[in-house]
Amino acid sequence: MVGLAAIAELFGGNAGTEELEAFYPIRPDCLADIPKTRFRPRVGKTLSARRWHAAFSEDGHLDIEKVLRRIQRGGIHPSIKGFVWEFLLGCFDPNSTFDDRNQLREQRRERYAMWKTECQNMVPVIGSGKYITRPIITDDGQPIEGEDCHVTSAVSDKKVAHWMLFLHQIGLDVFRTDRALVFYEDEANQAKLWDILAIYSWVDDDIGYVQGMNDICSPMVILLENEADAFWCFEHAMRRLRENFRCSTSSIGVQSQLGILSQVIKTVDPKLHQHLEDLDGGEYLFAFRMLMVLFRREFSFVDALYLWEVMWAMEYNPNIFSLYEQPDAALDSNSTQTLHAKELKRYGKFQRKNLQNGHTDKNCALSVFLVASVLETKNRQILKDAKGLDDVVTILGEITGNLDAKKACQNALKIQDKYLKKAKKS
Repeated sequence: MVGLAAIAELFGGNAGTEELEAFYPIRPDCLADIPKTRFRPRVGKTLSARRWHAAFSEDGHLDIEKVLRRIQRGGIHPSIKGFVWEFLLGCFDPNSTFDDRNQLREQRRERYAMWKTECQNMVPVIGSGKYITRPIITDDGQPIEGEDCHVTSAVSDKKVAHWMLFLHQIGLDVFRTDRALVFYEDEANQAKLWDILAIYSWVDDDIGYVQGMNDICSPMVILLENEADAFWCFEHAMRRLRENFRCSTSSIGVQSQLGILSQVIKTVDPKLHQHLEDLDGGEYLFAFRMLMVLFRREFSFVDALYLWEVMWAMEYNPNIFSLYEQPDAALDSNSTQTLHAKELKRYGKFQRKNLQNGHTDKNCALSVFLVASVLETKNRQILKDAKGLDDVVTILGEITGNLDAKKACQNALKIQDKYLKKAKKS
């Protein structure tokens, strides 16, 4: 990672590949295999460290309108990404002071430490700088003997046993996560990711751990040095995404969003929708991965981060902190509030358009319109060459490394506009 003393010099010079490599260095043996990175910090468009610090008042109130405008134009400079994400994801209220946030941060760190100690008492490897990739108990709760045995007695508590059964799977996924990055050559950094995912799966036992959460959590671990802060950033991201990971024998978590995607394509491009229906692809299951892990596999690491922050800025709701911390009060406030033009500017572009059109379906996320924009870019090829669902998957697979995140977001907003207008008429 780059020190603060070098930030101004880096940002003021040629903001190119060299700068990004300084923040997210790639292993030399992986350079040929990773998707091309298109994002570049741009002076005057990207939210810089200087602009970020200038957006705070003397006591710490944040001018979120200015920040959103800058992010939507050019993303966030790598030196401040983690701190800005905490606001975009609702960890902190822009109307709070520095003192308010410091107090809340300390409270959250203490709560995380308590959960970590609780998990450590059950599985001592947590917090040791190492992680596991082999099962530690059998399906009936018996400890598995071996050199690295981490459980010494039978486990009868169902919640504890269920949690322990998944710990090695988390480890296997951690081992595969962002392997091209130098950051994860250090086992301590891998262990930090494993700790957070293990503790999260203990705390949110309703959802637990599902493959793909590692892809969402990894950037937070890299961007935020303090483990507890990274946990809470991930936890707030999961508040938006957790239903995507709720799977059962009869349904998948993103099914509601796939249903919305089907409605969107049927409305804005009925010919393409009918063709996909004829191919038995009307449920849009081929878009499952894009929605599940927010395009992590379709973009380079840097471009995925840029896409996420632009999405979160466009979806931003200034009441997000209150909705999380005091949901009943925030709900009452929203139900009676008439939003004027000035107030609407504090919302992201996407959310603002939804409010103006009375569109409140929470499953109708910007990511759905991003998938729609990808399908639209491949419209002709799908109509001409796709004779089956395997062909659709192959055609969509060609976008990896070839998508421009900024253009994809712009096209998604155009599709949203077209969809809302047509939906209103019908």
